[in-house]
Amino acid sequence: MTNHWVAVASAEHVRRGRSEGFMQVCHGKAAPLRRIKPGDCVAYYSPTIGFGGADRLQAFTAIGRARDGDPYIFDAGGCFRPYRRDVDWLAAAETPIRPLLDRLDFTAGKPNWGYQLRFGVIPVSAFDMETITEAMGLAPDALKA
Repeated sequence: MTNHWVAVASAEHVRRGRSEGFMQVCHGKAAPLRRIKPGDCVAYYSPTIGFGGADRLQAFTAIGRARDGDPYIFDAGGCFRPYRRDVDWLAAAETPIRPLLDRLDFTAGKPNWGYQLRFGVIPVSAFDMETITEAMGLAPDALKA
C-alpha cells in the first residue's frame, strides 16, 4: 500500500535535496524517515525560502516517490550526521499552498492549518497528494507506480 506524506523544510534545503536525489527532515532525525517506505509519495512544503528565515514562501517545492532502501546516515561535515532517504523527484513547478487551503483534507476548515506541520512529516490522503500533484503542474497519475 502506498502512503502519502507532506514533509516540511525550507525551500533552499528542499532544492538541494531535489538536485541530489534525497530528502531530510526534522534536522536529520531518523524516526520520521523510517515512517516513509519505498514507493511512498512525498511532497515538500516550504514555509520559508531560507532555513530559520522570515522570508515567507508557503509553497509546495518538491514532489516525488521514495526509492528502495532505508534511511541512511550522511556525513555533512562539522560533526553533523543527518539521516537521509533517497527520493526520485519529479520535475514540477513550485506552487503556493494558499489557493489549495480549502481543497486539501489536511487544511480545509482549519484556521491554524500550519500548526500540524510543526512535526516535520505528516500523513495525507491520496486525494490531497493528487491535488498537490496537479497544482504543481503534473498529471494526476504522475506518482503512480
